[in-house]
Amino acid sequence: MASSELLEEISSGDACSVGSGDIGGACVGEQAEDELRSTFEQAAQHAQKLAHVASTDQLLYLYARFKQVKAGRCTTSKPGFFDYEGRKKWDAWKAMGDCSQQQAMQEYVGAVKNLDPDWAPKVLEEKVEDARTRTFGGPVVSCLNHGQETIREEDKDIFDYCRENNIARVSQALATGAINVNIADDEGRGLLHWACDRGLAELVSVLLFHNAHINMQDSEGQTPLHYASACEFSDIVDLLLDHGADPTLVDHDGFQPHEATDSREISNMLLQHSSYSEHKPPSLLETPK
Repeated sequence: MASSELLEEISSGDACSVGSGDIGGACVGEQAEDELRSTFEQAAQHAQKLAHVASTDQLLYLYARFKQVKAGRCTTSKPGFFDYEGRKKWDAWKAMGDCSQQQAMQEYVGAVKNLDPDWAPKVLEEKVEDARTRTFGGPVVSCLNHGQETIREEDKDIFDYCRENNIARVSQALATGAINVNIADDEGRGLLHWACDRGLAELVSVLLFHNAHINMQDSEGQTPLHYASACEFSDIVDLLLDHGADPTLVDHDGFQPHEATDSREISNMLLQHSSYSEHKPPSLLETPK
């Protein structure tokens, strides 16, 4: 994770303002609230200069509190399996729960002061009438959903159509035999990996209908079931298991799909399926040749 980029995201502001809604915690006067917001704004700007002294954990700590102030409780979907940095940020923000904006601002300011003990915010000026309508910086691109680079239609390949859930194009290519359903990208990921990562249940069904290798492993040994589990798409996990996905396969780090998810529901589903597979009669495990 590039520290300078994360700090830029933390301090560059957002399209929405904090507003004057519920900030939770103890009731504070308008002056005290304005002072806290002004201090927070200055801390966010100063944070840009601290990339050389902040660890990744410290940057994530700042990021989570910044997002809590800007957008409140995390209600966005967890980023895809391929977006490692986005998932780390999402986890940090999600862990904030219902933390109030006031507390998040105070903790943010405290963290900046710990990183730079010599830093001191400027005193808020007497006039604060327009402070209530200021936002903390300018607009910023979403930090969680990293959009794909715009690609011209004539330059798109089957993976682009898969990622954008263009079922018609994918189905046509597979039906005509123009594309092998088990084609892999440079990281060994098949179309089924991508569909599971994006939560595209209908496309997953289409790929399975065209005999996609359900237990195909990428360059890290991860199967589509690993991806669906990690991204917490329970409907796709259930679909894959119904079509014979093996929940006991491990990736190159030795992890089974149930160890790749934070969802108790999905983990239990996978463990129960694994247990059932271990104990059902041999005649049901595979079709005799």
